[in-house]
Amino acid sequence: MTTPDQQNNTHSMATDDFTRKAVEASIKIGLMFLLLSWCFHIANPFINPLVWGIIIAVALYPLHQKLSIILGNREKLSASLLTAVLLFIILGPCGFLANIVIDNVQELTEKLHNDSLSIPMPSEKVAGWPLIGKPIFNIWQLAASNFDEAAKTYAAQLKVASKWLLASSASTLLAVLEMLLSVIICGMLLVNGIGGHRLALSIGKRIAGHQGEELADLCIATIRGVARGVLGVALIQSLLAAVGFFAAGVPGAGLLTILCLLIAIIQLPTFILTVPSIIYVFSIHDTLFATVFMIWMIGVGLIDNVLKPFLLGRGLDLPMAVVFIGAIGGMIFSGVIGLFVGAVVLALGYKLFLSWLNN
Repeated sequence: MTTPDQQNNTHSMATDDFTRKAVEASIKIGLMFLLLSWCFHIANPFINPLVWGIIIAVALYPLHQKLSIILGNREKLSASLLTAVLLFIILGPCGFLANIVIDNVQELTEKLHNDSLSIPMPSEKVAGWPLIGKPIFNIWQLAASNFDEAAKTYAAQLKVASKWLLASSASTLLAVLEMLLSVIICGMLLVNGIGGHRLALSIGKRIAGHQGEELADLCIATIRGVARGVLGVALIQSLLAAVGFFAAGVPGAGLLTILCLLIAIIQLPTFILTVPSIIYVFSIHDTLFATVFMIWMIGVGLIDNVLKPFLLGRGLDLPMAVVFIGAIGGMIFSGVIGLFVGAVVLALGYKLFLSWLNN
């Protein structure tokens, strides 16, 4: 039988032991949080390129496997070839655009320096364009007849436009550099594809137990579905639009094709770009040719409504609406990368919700 003093001592020792463990646990959690926070801030500049690299690698891995078999199971050579092709796809148009911009700027600077800049008078057909025709005609006519007066009249607007252009150029350059880094990361991930897949399965099992493997495979399938449904359709639309632009002799057809690809990727209607080109073609070509061009471009703008539902949910045990809403909502929330991240997150949430209902 214990005395009251012994009971008090035992209670005091238990309290002291609990306090010591609580303080020790708090210190460990605080240090762990500090370490994770520090790691996050160090890795933060590379998170976007890393996520993009993972997305590209997951989307291209089936092609990488087939190509490596063709090359005699040489995975490094296959990954190097795919990386080189991706770098060419990015750097090729960028170099082309940069060369055009540099040439145009040099030409404009030389003409301004020599006072030899001349702007042709607009055609009367421009004034007949719906909605925008009359304002464009007036500004164009003023610039053609008296460039100095036009520059003074619209000085404030030109200043705002120049600031926006500089900011856009800087952000575009940064985006290109990030994409180049993403492609390099993608190449390294393709070489270690099997190990990366095992890591994804291990993380999934650690988080979700026996459902982890299913959820990891769902993430992979969702990324590939979005790549087919968004990037694939955007590429098809831009190629078809390019046929129309070049056939009609639209100025800057190559640049318009690249812009069409970007517009389609960010899920904006391509009519933003094709409607002005249709108006332009009607102003310089005969009615029959312009009508055929208009029908072609309308078909290009509507083709995504046919292809996207078919490609987006292909191979996925998910309603197409879940993937589509996740992709669009993710893009609105966090930009183009949200197309993939949003679709993956909503797909996981949908599967977990079904599991909760069933169990």
